[in-house]
Amino acid sequence: MDPRRRQLLNLLKEKSFKYSPDKPFKLVSGRESPYYVDCRPVTHNAQGLALLGEIFFELVKDLEVDAIGGLTMGADPITHAAALISYQKGQPINAFSVRQQPKEHGTGGLLVGDVRPGHRVVIVEDVITTGQSTLKAIAAARDFGLEVVKVLILVDREEGGKEAVAQAAPDVEAVFTVSDLKS
Repeated sequence: MDPRRRQLLNLLKEKSFKYSPDKPFKLVSGRESPYYVDCRPVTHNAQGLALLGEIFFELVKDLEVDAIGGLTMGADPITHAAALISYQKGQPINAFSVRQQPKEHGTGGLLVGDVRPGHRVVIVEDVITTGQSTLKAIAAARDFGLEVVKVLILVDREEGGKEAVAQAAPDVEAVFTVSDLKS
């Protein structure tokens, strides 16, 4: 495994993965699970951001995309880190966010960022369980007129979400799975 991926995996194991077989966690989906993955301690960590930016940029740099984004707030730090690294490497890829709800003032809308209809984009998700948040981001991007060319997931909980998204997107890839975090 690439040393940067190994470092990021170790950070996720240390800061983001929780296991409690006796007292399961309630997930956003309503499901209960003996493990919980909260990527925010890593996606808001200086070392984590540097690693995420490098890894995600490497995964998108040859796709000829204009932007990378996803549903706020989970995708935001990842996409901003990748955008920064892309600029530093001389291959700028902008970031965008998909709001949970349309803004009711100003220009409104669900998308925020430097994107225009026709742009080729990558959708990012921090953790995927059922895929509903990712599908919402894909739908919002397409409704705006963006072409979704890939979906990147930081952690796939291996509960069918990646497969659900694969029915709506041309290319779906997870950097890690929950099995990686449990090992």
